[in-house]
Amino acid sequence: MNNTLSINLKSGETLKAIIFDVSAILFIFFVPAISHMVKLPVYFVEPMRLMLILMLLHTTKRNAYIIALTLPVFSFLISAHPVLPNMMLITAELVLNVFLFYFLVNKIKSVPAAVLTSVIGSKAFYYLVKFGLVNTAIISSGLAGIPIYMQVIMAFVFTGYAFTAMKMKKQ
Repeated sequence: MNNTLSINLKSGETLKAIIFDVSAILFIFFVPAISHMVKLPVYFVEPMRLMLILMLLHTTKRNAYIIALTLPVFSFLISAHPVLPNMMLITAELVLNVFLFYFLVNKIKSVPAAVLTSVIGSKAFYYLVKFGLVNTAIISSGLAGIPIYMQVIMAFVFTGYAFTAMKMKKQ
């Protein structure tokens, strides 16, 4: 009897998910080093959300939830950043982003619109909860770590990517 764990690598979706997941984890692992090397705040491009959007558009719903749950924890474990309460909040925000995306894509039948609306909705949740956490001194950092204008730009970049990806998928 074989007691080893086996993964069905014959499934193209499984292999694609593994490749995307490993890439996401490696990217998050190297964000501090990349920021230091290029002397630019790479975190301004919202690396966790960037990886999540890629998962939403190119892998499965299950895989998107796995990434939403694991990337903030992984970042916390390797760098102690974000701090624990903020890590939990970011995890909740990313999970909400996945939920909203799939809910909206079924309702409005537009992937780019679902991306934009789910990002805005999850960010609204994040800032509402963070406002409460900052006011109760559970989180000592300010309300916005990434300038709001950058978050708006990135939301539209993610939406533009979704539009392009869906257009290329149809061809």
